[in-house]
Amino acid sequence: MTDDAAAARAAAEEESALSHPPVDPDATVTYGDDPDQLIDLYAPRGAGGPAPVVVVLHGGAWRAPYDRRHVSPFAAFLAGRGFAVASVEYRRGERGGAAAVAGRWPDTFDDVAAALDALPALIREHLPGADPRRVVLTGHSAGGHLALWAAARHLLPADSAWRTDGPPSLRGVVALAPIADVAVADKLGVCGGAARQLLGGDDHFAARLPYADPALLLPTGIATTLVQGRTDIDVPQAVAESYAEAAAKAGEVVGVTLLEDVGHFPLIDPAADASAVVAEEIAQLAW
Repeated sequence: MTDDAAAARAAAEEESALSHPPVDPDATVTYGDDPDQLIDLYAPRGAGGPAPVVVVLHGGAWRAPYDRRHVSPFAAFLAGRGFAVASVEYRRGERGGAAAVAGRWPDTFDDVAAALDALPALIREHLPGADPRRVVLTGHSAGGHLALWAAARHLLPADSAWRTDGPPSLRGVVALAPIADVAVADKLGVCGGAARQLLGGDDHFAARLPYADPALLLPTGIATTLVQGRTDIDVPQAVAESYAEAAAKAGEVVGVTLLEDVGHFPLIDPAADASAVVAEEIAQLAW
């Protein structure tokens, strides 16, 4: 496939994924005072008994224009498969700032840590049909990076404010086309250099990498699967493979599900077959 054809295909996949109207949640709760510190909750549809919880971290290169609304059809799709769903919003590039700036340090990480810490109580209070003992963490693209990072907080450097005393109570992580290896993503220029921007640019990148790169936070001891389209030109397959190789060197087996003829966005597109594969990968860990 030529570069032009690959780009046209990727654009069509993105258009399809983003063409679905946003789906309102059953409830929205807060985990802080900032307007972005919100979690949308979707009750399970047709589930008998308490349902597993899927925590969704949306992608969008950690940039302000991309919020949780674009992943709401996918969240609703998972709820329709019998999961309780918590879709987390978090601070990204500065509000009103340059749209190209990715993330905020340390705010983006502060928010993901705070949201995950608050979720068990919020689930018990606002999602009576959910089982907070069975939680799977998923995320797409930049959200996949954050999901892998959140599962590894117990491995952060000792001086990190985000470090936890032990691993989180998770059934597992299913990371979708994740920016799983920040250093490799930076070398490849993924999403217009978003990884370097997330860590604060050239002056801070090397020093902050041990606090932010999931590939340096292994082994987690948590069941982890990466789902990756082979034709993804936004976050290439090499990024996921690098993370899986780092895990293997650390003595941990990470599953990698590679989907033929699938790019970046079908993984969160309810109209695409790839989303059904994602739901099955989540189910294998959740039930």
